[in-house]
Amino acid sequence: MTLQPPTPFPARPHEQVAFHRTELGPILSVYGRMVAAGEWRDYAIASLREMAVFSIFRRTAEIPLYRIEKRPKLRLKQGQFSVVGPEGQVLRRGDDIAQVLKVFDARRFRVIE
Repeated sequence: MTLQPPTPFPARPHEQVAFHRTELGPILSVYGRMVAAGEWRDYAIASLREMAVFSIFRRTAEIPLYRIEKRPKLRLKQGQFSVVGPEGQVLRRGDDIAQVLKVFDARRFRVIE
């Protein structure tokens, strides 16, 4: 039987980026409006090492319609918040979450018959 020395704990735990309560408020407000309109039905939140993602789905089993991303490393460059479309295109980017979410106000989500 061989004895191995215990493995040391890392110096600091891995940090994760997450949405703050003041950032989630406007996001959930837009989400609630669109759910009431019948456009969106589900969401998912992911806190990763370099970014936090709020994904919006029309149905649970589909790919996300939109992703609201928070990347703090881009804060001084392009803005830490962005709205990404279903094909991966960046629809809007900036530092103020309320301004970035205006992309959903500008689009009039209406059913064309």
